[in-house]
Amino acid sequence: MTIFKFLFRKSDLECPRCLGKTFVDWDDIKRLNRQLKWVPAPCAYCLGTGKVTKEMITNVPVDYTYLTIDLPESEMDKIKEGNEETLEKGRLHDLFLDDLIKYADHHYSINNMDATSIADLYLNTEDKTALFSLERKNLIQFIEKVIEIKRTN
Repeated sequence: MTIFKFLFRKSDLECPRCLGKTFVDWDDIKRLNRQLKWVPAPCAYCLGTGKVTKEMITNVPVDYTYLTIDLPESEMDKIKEGNEETLEKGRLHDLFLDDLIKYADHHYSINNMDATSIADLYLNTEDKTALFSLERKNLIQFIEKVIEIKRTN
């Protein structure tokens, strides 16, 4: 390696999200407390390389919910660059998921409703212009996961 490359290379560190294995699995999701918010997939934090820069670790929290592999690359770049509008969208997405989890948990625990009934109630009251939404099928699956976790705890 030339002295120039050595001086100007970015120091690559092991990805703290996937622990260098390039894929976020259930163990990582539990470790980062992102159950119900992530599913196993290639790591969006390191883009499946297993390595990240110091700048990435400094600029983007490892457990940042909104940074997932299914985002468009341009949106991922905005997060990594610290774009305030995109980061706020991410914070709102996280709040949306937290509220949806609480909603499902409440209707399951207090009203003894099943996932389909909770989803139908939610969809009947959802604002049609909501920033985030889920299709009925995905919503039911999500609520089933909330109930499953509630039962095991």
